[in-house]
Amino acid sequence: MCDLINFVLRCSGCSLQIDVHDIGDPDNAPSRLEDLQNEFNAQKIVDYPLVSKAKGYATFRATMTGFFHSLISSAHAAGLLYNDLVFIENIEVWVVAMSDSAIRPFRHTATVIALAIGTTICGLTAEIAENAAKITRQKESEQKKKSVNQERVKGLGIRIAEEEEKRETAQRQAEGLFDAVYTHRYRDVDAKIRLDCVTAFGSWITACPEVFFSGHYIRYLGWVLSDVSPPVRAEVIKQLSKLYRNKEDVARLRAFTEKFRPRLVEMAVRDAEPNIRATTVDLMNMVRETGLLEPDDIDGIGRLIFDTEPRVRKAVAGFFAENINDLFESVVEDLGGEEGIDDAIGEEIEDEYETPRKSWLKFKCLAEQLQGYDGEQADSQDATQVLTVTGEGSRFALAAQAVCNGVREVKEWEALAGYLLCDLSDVAQDSTDPETAYKARCQLNEREEVLLLEILHVAVKARLTDAVANETDKKGKTTKARKEESREIQESTALHLAKIIPRLLKKFGASPSTASAVLRLGQVLNLEIFQELRQDATEYAALLDDINKQFLTHADQGVLTEASTALLHARSFEDLEEVTEAKVQSLWEDTIEILRDVCNAPRDEDNTIGDICNTVRRIAKLASISDCVEHFEAQPQPASKKSTQKDLPPPMLTLLLNLLSEFTTQTSLPADQIPQANELLLAGMKALLFYYMWLARSLRTKPSDTPIPSHQTLTSALLALMKTRALAEEVRLSAAGTYLDIHTLWATLPSPSPSPLIPPSAHPLLLSLFTLAEKSYARRARKTLEPETDDAPHDVDSEPEDPDSDSDDDNGGPTALLLAEKALCELTAQFVRAVLARVLDSAAGNKVGGSAAVRERLVRNKNVLGASFRGVVAYLEGKKERKKTTGAAGKKKKEGAVVREEEVESIEDEEEEDGREQLEEGGEEDLRAR
Repeated sequence: MCDLINFVLRCSGCSLQIDVHDIGDPDNAPSRLEDLQNEFNAQKIVDYPLVSKAKGYATFRATMTGFFHSLISSAHAAGLLYNDLVFIENIEVWVVAMSDSAIRPFRHTATVIALAIGTTICGLTAEIAENAAKITRQKESEQKKKSVNQERVKGLGIRIAEEEEKRETAQRQAEGLFDAVYTHRYRDVDAKIRLDCVTAFGSWITACPEVFFSGHYIRYLGWVLSDVSPPVRAEVIKQLSKLYRNKEDVARLRAFTEKFRPRLVEMAVRDAEPNIRATTVDLMNMVRETGLLEPDDIDGIGRLIFDTEPRVRKAVAGFFAENINDLFESVVEDLGGEEGIDDAIGEEIEDEYETPRKSWLKFKCLAEQLQGYDGEQADSQDATQVLTVTGEGSRFALAAQAVCNGVREVKEWEALAGYLLCDLSDVAQDSTDPETAYKARCQLNEREEVLLLEILHVAVKARLTDAVANETDKKGKTTKARKEESREIQESTALHLAKIIPRLLKKFGASPSTASAVLRLGQVLNLEIFQELRQDATEYAALLDDINKQFLTHADQGVLTEASTALLHARSFEDLEEVTEAKVQSLWEDTIEILRDVCNAPRDEDNTIGDICNTVRRIAKLASISDCVEHFEAQPQPASKKSTQKDLPPPMLTLLLNLLSEFTTQTSLPADQIPQANELLLAGMKALLFYYMWLARSLRTKPSDTPIPSHQTLTSALLALMKTRALAEEVRLSAAGTYLDIHTLWATLPSPSPSPLIPPSAHPLLLSLFTLAEKSYARRARKTLEPETDDAPHDVDSEPEDPDSDSDDDNGGPTALLLAEKALCELTAQFVRAVLARVLDSAAGNKVGGSAAVRERLVRNKNVLGASFRGVVAYLEGKKERKKTTGAAGKKKKEGAVVREEEVESIEDEEEEDGREQLEEGGEEDLRAR
C-alpha cells in the first residue's frame, strides 16, 4: 500500500515519499499530505505528467488509468474489494485527500485516479448484475425440472445473495467516490479537472444506471451546462446526447428536461461556440422526439436555419424539416386529410410538373415557415447587408442550402419549377371545389416566391454537383455506366433549364428580388452541353435577349450584378462566343445611347440624375466583363452630312469625365438628389478605372514604341473630388483609392508617360483620407488609435472630424462596423499596392511624404485596428511577417471582419531579383476579380 501511494505521488510529479508508519495511521493522512504539499510547493514545479507536452508523456494518462483499472479488476476477482475493505479504504483516504489539495498537480492527478477507480467499479456493478441474473436463470431453470436438486437450488440462492451483496458494496463505494470527489471537483477552478469529471460521470451513468440515472445525480450535469469553459459545455452535451439517444430511458429524463430545457435552448441559439450550438441542436432534436419541447422552443431553434455558421445550419436542417412536416400534416388535416388531397389533385402524372401535386403543398409550407422565421428576425436587413458585404450570398441562399439537405421534396427541382411557373393568382379563395381549394391554399406571395426561387437555384446546383460526384464510387473508381448516368442527368437538366428560365423571367422579371434569383439560374446552365446537343441557336439567342432586357430595365444593383455575371458565364463557352459577343455589343450600343439621351435631358426634370446614375452603373457592370476601350473612345457618327465637328456629341470617355466634374460640387442639388449624385460618382469612377485597366492590358500587347495616353484628366478630377469636403466620406475614399490604382496601373506599363509617380503634393491629402478611414472604423469599433509622432506626416490637422460622426451614441450597429472596416482595408490595400509598385516609394518624395513616412504611417496602428487590417499592411513588411499574420487574419475573418484578399493577392505575383515586387494588374482575371 505504501508503494501504491508513493506511485500516486510520483504520477503527480512529486518525488517525495511516505513510509509504512503513515499508511498505518490513516487519520493523520491529511496532515502528512499537507507537509508533502509544503515541501513540493517549495520546489516550484509547474509541469506534471498529466499535462506535460513532452514526447514521453503522450500516453501517460491512458497508462495510469489503465493501471488502476487493472488493479481494481484484480481486487474484484480476488475478492479483496468486498472482503478486505481496508484495502480500498486506504486508497480512498489518500486519493480523496489529494483530490482536495490546493496544489494543482496533486489535485488533478488524484481526481483522475479517483474517477478511473469509480469508472471501473461502475463497470463491475454491471458485470455483477449480469452474473446475478445468469445465476437466477439457472436457479429458475433448476426449479422447473421434474426432479429438483434442492442442494443445487440452495447453492445457487447463496451465490445470488453473495452477488447481490457484492453489487451493493460496489455501489456504495461508487456513491462514496461521487460524494467525496465529484461533488467538489465538478466545479473546480481548473477547466481540465471539470472536463474530466463530466466525462467520467457520463460513463458512470451509462454503466450503473440503477444508481446514477436519477434526478438527484443527473442534475449535476445540468448545472455544468453554464460552465464558462467551452470544452466542458461541449462534453456535457455529448454525455446528455448519449442518455437521450436511448428511447427507453426518456421517461427518467422528464424532470431533468423540464428544469434545464431553457438553458439547453439558450445554448442552441446563443452559445458563443458554433460547434456547441450545432451539437446542442442535435441534442434538441432528440428531445423534440420525446415531446418535451414547447412550441416557442421549437420556433427558436428553427430560426437557426438563417444562422451565419454553416455547421449550425447543417445541424438544424433535420430539426427544421420536422417543423415543415408538422405544418404540412396540420394543413393536410385542414384540407380533409390524405383522401381529400387525393380527390383534389387526382393521379400525379410523372412529367407534367405544372399540374397540381402533393409536393406543392410541402413547398408552400416550406415557404411559409421560412418567411415566418425571417420576419421574426429583428435584424434581418442588417444580416442581409452583412452577408452581401462578405460575399457569401444572401441569407436566403445560405438557408436554402441547409433546406436542401433536410427536406427531401426539394431535390425534385422540376416539380418546384413547375409550381413556380403555374399561375395561381386568379384562383378563388372561398371555393368548395376540392381542386380549387387546394390551389388556393398553394398560392404564394412575393416574399415566398423569392424564397422558393432561391431554393430552386440551390436545388439545381445540388443536382448537378451530385451527378458529377456520383461518377466515382467510394473507392474513387469511375465506370462507364456511372459516367453515362451523370451525363444524362446533366443533359436533361441543361435542356429543362433552357426552357424554363425565359418563362421564369417573363413571370418574375418585373420585381428586382425575383429577377435576381432567376438570373442566378442562368449561371448554372451548362452551355457546353447545350451546344453539344445541337440545340437551335435562336433559342440560346432568345435567352440572352431576356438577360439583356433585365439588364436594361432594372436599376437594382443585385439584378445588374446577376445579369452581368450570367453574360460573363455565357462568354466563357467558345462555341457560343460569336452569338454571345453580338448580344454584348448590342447591349453596349443600347446603354451608350441611353446615357447620351439622359445626359442631354434638362437636369431640373424629375429623376434625371437617378436615370444618369442607373445608366452609369450599367456601364460600370459592362466594363467589368468586356473590353470597353473601343466603346469609350468611339467618336459618334454625325446625324447628317451637314453636321459639323462641333455638333457631334463627345465620346463616352469625355462624357463620364464631364459627369465627374459636374457633380463634384453638389451645393445646388436638392437634398433628396444628393445620394443619387454620390452613387453616380462612385459608379463613374469604377467605370473609368475599368477603362484604364482594359487600356493597360491592350498596351502590353502592342510594340514598345506605342505612345502611352495620359490619365491627367481623370487624376485631376479625382483630386478635385478628394479635396471637396462637402462630399460623402465614401465618395472621397473611393476617389483616393481610384487615384492610387491608376498610378499603380501605369507603373506596370513599359516607359509610361506621364510618370506614374504620385506627386508629393498629393501625399498629405491621400494620408488625410486614410486617417479619416482609420478614425471612422476606430470610432465604431471603440478602439483608441496610436498617438502621432513628431516626425509623422502632417495629415490629421488637415482633415477635421467628419461632421456626421460627432455623436458616438449611434454607431450604426454591426453592419456599419463591417462596412467601415471594409472601406479601411480596401483603401489600405490600395496604398500598399502603390508603395510596392514604387509610385509612393520614390526618393523624389519630399521629407513629409517620402516613402519611409508613408510606410510608417500605414503601419502605425497595425496592432490596434484588428487582424484584417494587420494582414493587409503585413505585405509591406516582408514574407516572414506576412505568414505570421495569416492565422490571426483568418481567425478575425471568422468573427465577421472583412479581408479583401483580391486587393492584395496580386502583389505576390512577381518579385524581381533585388526583392522589388512588381504588380500584375489589368489582366483578365484581375479585371474579373475587381
